Amino acid sequence: MPSNHELFERSKAVIPGGVNSSIRAFRSVGGEPYVVESAAGATVTDVEGTTYLDLVQSYGAVILGHAHPAITAAVSAAATGGTSFGAPTPGEMHLAEAIVARVPSCERVRLMNSGTEATSTAVRLARGVTGRDRLVTFAGNFHGATDALLAAGGSGVATLGIPGTAGVPAAAVSETMVVPYNEVPELDDSVAAVIVEPIAANMGVVAPAAGFLSGLRAECDRVGAVLIFDEVITGFRIGHGGAQAKYDITPDLTCFGKVIGGGLPIGAVGGRADVMEHLSPLGPVFHAGTLAGNPLATAAGLAALEHLDDNVYIELMARARHLSSLLRDACASAGFDASFPVVGTLLGITCGVDAPVTNFDQAKTTDEDAYARFFHAMLAEGVAMAPGAYEAIFIGAAHTDDVIADLGERAARAAAVARRGTAQS
Repeated sequence: MPSNHELFERSKAVIPGGVNSSIRAFRSVGGEPYVVESAAGATVTDVEGTTYLDLVQSYGAVILGHAHPAITAAVSAAATGGTSFGAPTPGEMHLAEAIVARVPSCERVRLMNSGTEATSTAVRLARGVTGRDRLVTFAGNFHGATDALLAAGGSGVATLGIPGTAGVPAAAVSETMVVPYNEVPELDDSVAAVIVEPIAANMGVVAPAAGFLSGLRAECDRVGAVLIFDEVITGFRIGHGGAQAKYDITPDLTCFGKVIGGGLPIGAVGGRADVMEHLSPLGPVFHAGTLAGNPLATAAGLAALEHLDDNVYIELMARARHLSSLLRDACASAGFDASFPVVGTLLGITCGVDAPVTNFDQAKTTDEDAYARFFHAMLAEGVAMAPGAYEAIFIGAAHTDDVIADLGERAARAAAVARRGTAQS
C-alpha cells in the first residue's frame, strides 16, 4: 500500500489541494494529512497501518462510533434494495417521523443532502415567507458554503456586504448583516431571518450568554422575522431535542445534518407547519434534489436515532466533562496554556486565551501556533484531532471510560512536547 505522502501527492494531481474539504489539507497546522483506510469505534487507521484515537468523528457526524454494527447493518440492508430511486420511500418518512417525534418545534421536515443545503433552503424559505431580503448572521458562526452565508464580520461591529471568500460577488452578501455573537441586535421590518448557531461550535465551543437566545426570539417576534437555529452540529448531539430543548427556546426553523445521517451525507430543515408548507410543491418556495431522502442515508440516520437514548446522552455529558478535566490537568502540569470548555456533550479547546470566550473577536485571540504544536504532539501520541484551532473535539459512545483515561495519559505527554516544541511547517 502506498504511504500517506504518496497518496496525498497522487491526490493533488487530480483533486485541488489533494482534498475534498479544505481543512483536511493540514494548512492550518502544517505537515501533511494521514489518509484513512478504515475505522472502528473510537479509532481510525491510516494506509500505513497507524491507528489513532479519533476525536474528529467526522466532525460530529459519527456519534455511536465508527462502523457501528447497527449502522452498517442498516446501510447494507437498504443497499440490497437499491441505492437511489428519485421517488418517495418509506425510509424518508420514518426518519422524518423520528425527527418530528423528538423535536417539538418541527411539525414538518424536508430532507436534503447536506447541512449547507439545509441552511440555504431555510434562508430561501424565510425570505419567501416574509417577502423580505435582509439576513442577520453572527460573526464566528458557520452555516455552510452558501454565498449569502459566506459573509465576514469586522472588528465586532455590524457589517454589511463584505464577502468572506473570493468568488462571492458583493451583491450576494449585500443583504447579509453580520453582528457580534451573544449580543441581541435591534431588528427592523427589512429583516427576513436571523440565523444562529445556538451553541457556537465553529469558533471553539461557545455557549449562548444568558438571555441571548430568548432575546433573539423576542426580537424576531417583534418585527415578524423568522428565527432559524442551525443545529447541524448540536442537533441530536446535545440531546434528543438539541440546543433548543436545552435552552427552552422555540425557533421557527431548524437546520439539521451530521448525526441524522448516521455518518452518511444528509441535511434537513424542520419547522412550523405553516412556514414549511411554503415549500414546493405546496407553496412558491422551490426546493428539489435528486438524492434528497436517499435510502442509505435515511436508514443509517434512523438507526442512529433509535440507539440514542437518554443513557447515551448522560454518558456523553459525563465523559465530555471528564475528558475536559483530564486535558486541562495535563496541560496545566506541563505548563502549556490551554482551556477546554464544555457545553453539554460538546468539548472545545482554546490556547493562550485569558478569559472564557463569548464572541468571535475573543476566539480569534487563540494561539494558533500553540494549537498546531499540541495537534502534532497528540498525533505523534496516536490521537487525531481536527487540523484547525477553531473546531470542536467530538467524543461519542465508543469513547469508553478506558479510552478517556488513555486520552488523558497521552495528552500529558503531548502537552509536555507542545510546551517546548515547535509546529511543523
